[in-house]
Amino acid sequence: MPTIHVSGLDTYYEISGQGQALVFIHGLGSSSRDWAFQAEFFSKHFRVLAYDVRGHGQTGKAKGPYSVPMFATDLAELLKALGIEKAHLVGLSMGGWIAFQFAVDYPEMVRSLTIVNSWADMRPKNFRDRVMLFRRNVIFRFFSMRKIGEILSEGLFVKPEQAALRETFVESWAKNHKPSYMAAMRAGTSWSVADRLDRITHPTLVISADEDYTPVEAKQAYVEKLPDARLVVIDDSRHATPVERPDEFNRVLFDFLREI
Repeated sequence: MPTIHVSGLDTYYEISGQGQALVFIHGLGSSSRDWAFQAEFFSKHFRVLAYDVRGHGQTGKAKGPYSVPMFATDLAELLKALGIEKAHLVGLSMGGWIAFQFAVDYPEMVRSLTIVNSWADMRPKNFRDRVMLFRRNVIFRFFSMRKIGEILSEGLFVKPEQAALRETFVESWAKNHKPSYMAAMRAGTSWSVADRLDRITHPTLVISADEDYTPVEAKQAYVEKLPDARLVVIDDSRHATPVERPDEFNRVLFDFLREI
């Protein structure tokens, strides 16, 4: 099992291929395994790194609290330990928070950013946001991780032919360490880089599913604040776009990386 001790914990990672470093950062409650479709494709062209974020997968379950800057520092220490000075970053959902924060804190280590179905500001903005956050905390406090996975899977993979994806998702989700999951979720509730987007001058691709949790317009709003960014929408897709539509996702990402 490839692990390396950085930031005070054993971090699991998988690395393959040659060339410029391309780092995939998974979402909340997920792991490096969710990038399997991307690792196989991109390792033919890049040195691909996928790792398990603190508290997830096979990485150590350090006691909270966690923070997004902490996640970014963990990644910086991992890259330094692996001898990677500069990388393209691809972050899905929570991975997008980490990628944004990393670009702000360690700009010299970034070649480009790809932000997938994510946000630049997670702070509750109105009464509806606060109610949704309260409900989420209640659900995650009182339901098992398996039950939560079953509920989430129905909204992520809605088609009858996606039964296998739903089953795989539930089995993976059930393995989450609940205290670590809650610590990671809380890390996002007060996080924002909305007032620092103009500092992120790296080429940036924002990918949005047309049926993501938040509308395409919300992504367009922060794309307009980034100095060098573009938005691509993948139709007939929900939050787990890289798994649900891997071929189209890989094509869009590869076209972007090939340009720069």
